[in-house]
This record gives sequence, structure tokens and C-alpha cells, in this order.
Amino acid sequence: MKTKSNAMHVAITKREYKGKTYTSVLLRQTYRENGKVKHRTLANLSALPPEIIDLIRRALKGEKFMSASDAFKITSSKAHGSVFAVLSTLRQTGLDKVLGGDERWRSIVLGMIVARLVKPGSKRFTAAYWQETTLGSLLSLPESVSPNALYDAMDTLLKRQAAIEKKLAKKHLEDGALVLYDLSSSYLEGSHCPLAEFGYSRDKKRGKKQFTYGLLTNKEGCPVAIEVFPGNRTDAKTLEDQITRLREQYGFRRVVLVGDRGMITKTRIADLKEIGYDWITALRASDIQHLYEDGCFQLSLFDQQDIVEIEHPDYPDERLGVCRNPLMTEERRRNREQLLAITEANLEKIRQRVEAGRLVSADKIGLAVGKVIAKNKMEKHFILEIADGVFNYARDEERIQKEALLDGIYVVRASVPNEKMAMTEVIETYKGLQEVEQAFRNMKSMQLELRPVFHRLEDRVRAHVFLCMLAYYVQWHMMKKLRPLREEDENEYGSFKLVMERLDSIQQNTVEFAGQVFQQLTEPNEQQRKILDALGVKLK
Repeated sequence: MKTKSNAMHVAITKREYKGKTYTSVLLRQTYRENGKVKHRTLANLSALPPEIIDLIRRALKGEKFMSASDAFKITSSKAHGSVFAVLSTLRQTGLDKVLGGDERWRSIVLGMIVARLVKPGSKRFTAAYWQETTLGSLLSLPESVSPNALYDAMDTLLKRQAAIEKKLAKKHLEDGALVLYDLSSSYLEGSHCPLAEFGYSRDKKRGKKQFTYGLLTNKEGCPVAIEVFPGNRTDAKTLEDQITRLREQYGFRRVVLVGDRGMITKTRIADLKEIGYDWITALRASDIQHLYEDGCFQLSLFDQQDIVEIEHPDYPDERLGVCRNPLMTEERRRNREQLLAITEANLEKIRQRVEAGRLVSADKIGLAVGKVIAKNKMEKHFILEIADGVFNYARDEERIQKEALLDGIYVVRASVPNEKMAMTEVIETYKGLQEVEQAFRNMKSMQLELRPVFHRLEDRVRAHVFLCMLAYYVQWHMMKKLRPLREEDENEYGSFKLVMERLDSIQQNTVEFAGQVFQQLTEPNEQQRKILDALGVKLK
């Protein structure tokens, strides 16, 4: 008598035939017949893949399975790649140790620096942004940090600025080193900040008050110190403070200070001579014109070379390097012609108003004309006739041609002796000011968003600017490491913002699987691996 049973199992059988072993995988059912256990073959599973056979075997033993979508759930994701790369590079530079201070304060400042590079915004925005990233856990910060905690950390950062900058100067400068200095400005929203003054706006924001700030870097453009000044402070006046800083705070007996023509003036040169500092700067256009008219150089010299070294009694104990830049020649001629055309168009409008009798008084005509020609500094290029009811204008072709003759010519002046620095090196060093200008562009731009500034308190403005400098310090080191990648493919790795966007898609995912909860990082793609390898960063 047969007894039914649903018990099934997977059996493997082997048999020998003509010297070969044949293996079969069978699905069998067990049953009883007349008190004996017997097996019935239900299917031959031999043709199935091993992993499917294994699943059948496990299922028959009572193991339960579910679909991947049911078993594997991502419950949350936080941005990790970009913040981890920035923080890791920051620690590689040793900036976290330079900051000093207690651990909680330092962690908040590091968080603000990283956020300034990855997702710049207000302090309130930054506090909220941290919760969207792994920064909190990486820095052992509480899950929620109030904006006031960030403001308090900024106040302490400002108090420590001098000590931090002194450490950076010791690390990146030395006695006799090249030091680059330049000044920029940023506009303020509101008018209550004591630093807010009207001055020469490099942001081209007419009618807005501003503050200025001077940046010191080493010869490679690595930022060392920054100082904030009222918006009407002149370039040369701010340099006086930097000379004092280098001499008295940092203790450098000799440096070579590099600044532009409006920075290192006759008065500042006297200050530099008095303390034994050398300098590299450039001459103004009017001074170059005088040298040319005195016969100190001829334009025919540049048919064979681009640099000519000369001397002049007006510049005792100095070396003058006369240079020609063909690209600058074309650019200046193009710009001048464009500005002349714009000015002529506006002057013509005034002439038509005078001719129509809508503008009669010589004083009023003069005011209208003055605004037009002063806007683009074209007054020296026009011959004007103004009287009651009369206005005529014409280009001063002789003067224009005289100026155009020296287009692309610039003169670098230096007190550094030839045995210490060849003229070609002097020229390249002066060109290094472009690195400082690039730093200003980075700090102002969408990358670090130094501007516009909404802080009302003077110390908060100073702390904000210093924080941006520290962020640029990290960015500078990152871009230096990424230089080979940028040279390999400018489109893929050319900008810091693009690099951050590439890394931003690396997320830290919180995963639930089979009753377990764990963290899982997004697997980096090829571009991301290249960036991380170049930075020397290993994800974890």
C-alpha cells in the first residue's frame, strides 16, 4: 500500500559507463510503500545552472527567499565623496593642526571650511547642509549644530587669526623669500558696517559701499595671510601694514616683495630700502613713455628679442626689464578702438542735443561731456570745443598714435641684484601676481562666494574673509595635486567646481538587508577614482 508524501529533495547520482563518470542532478520525492521508504524522480535538473540548483535545494530545506527589491532597501543617503576628499586633503596639509584650539571648535571651523568649498552659503545654510552630508560624523559633531555656534566659532577664529597666519608664514615663507601681495575689494549689502566706504570698485558695482582686503602669498601663489581694510583704503597704504607684518610679526630680515605698479610707490620703496627689503614691480604707462622719449630703448630691439634690460638715472640701484607681449598689443588696440567708438557715439548724442537747442549752456554741456569721457578714461584722446550753444569733438589722432606705439610694452623694475636673479626670472616672478589675482577670483566667484557680504559687524566681515582664505588654502593644494589630470583633460577636470560635482555623486547609503542595517558607499566610477588617486585619498 502506497502512502503519499510531499517531501522532496535534490539528489546527485553518479554512474560509470565505458570509463566515463556521468553525474545527474535529480528532483526526487520520498514516499512509503508497504512500510518501506522509496524515492520517485520528478525532474532532471542537470541542465540547470548550479546557482539555480542551489536555490532549489535550499528552498526544499525550508529556507525562505524574497525579491531583491523587498530584501534590500536604502533608507537614507548622504553626500560623502566631495566632503571626504576636501577634509582628507585639508588634513594632509596639516591645516587642522595649524588651527589649534579645542576639538569641538576646531571641528566646527573645519566643517565651515569644507562647506565653503563644496556648497558655499550663509552660516544658517551651512548648519543645515551639514545634515545632508557625512561631515557631522567625520568631524564627530552633534547631529544638529545651531547657526549661533558657527558665529561663535568665527569670533574665536578671528582672535586666533594672527597666530594661525604666523604658522602659515613659517611653513611657506623663509628669510629672503619672494612674497607676492595684491589688493582687491568686495561690495557689502547694507551700509551699517564700519568698513563700508566708497572707493575704487574692482567689482564694477557703482553706488555700493565696499571693503578692501590684501592677500599675501608665497611665490607659487599659496595664501599665507589676509587683511581687511575700509573700502577707501589705497593700495600703497595697505602695503605699509604688510611691511610691518613681515618685519615685526614674522621676523623676516630680508624678503623680495612683489606688487603691482599702484602698490609699490615711491614712498613705499623708501620704506623698503630703509629696512633692507628688495622689491619687484612695474612702471606706469606715463613712465614708460618718458623712457622711450629719452631714447632708453628702441622698438626695433624687439624684432629679435622680447626682453631688453636697461638702466636710467631716475631709478638708481634698480634694474629695468623692458618687455613686449604681442597678445597684449592686439588686446590693447582692440580695447582702445572699442572704447573710442563707444565714447564717440555718446558724444554724438550730446552734439545732437546741442544742435537741437536742448542743451545750450557751456557749463551744462561741459558736465555732460565730462561724464562721458571720464567713464572710460578717454579724455586724453579727444579734442573738444565747448561754448554756449556750441559743441564739437574730434579724435586726437596724434596722441592716439603716440600711445598705440607702446601697446604691449611693459617695464618691470627690481632692486634684486643680477647675481641673485636673472632678468628673465624677475619678469616671471612679476607675472606670478596673476596667481594672487586668480586667488581673488576664486574667493569672489561662485566657488567660494566671498561676495556679496551681508555681515553687519566689522569683526564678522574680517572672520568671513579669513575663513574664505583658509578655504582657498585647501583648494590651492587640491588643484596643485590635480594639475596632471587637468593637463590630461581640461574639459573633464579643468575647474575645481567640476571636480566637486564629479565627487558629489559618491554617497554614503544606509541600507537595510535581511533585518540588518549597515552603511554602504557608492562605488566610484573611473573619473572619480582618477580624482581620488590624484589627491591621494582613499574612501572609507
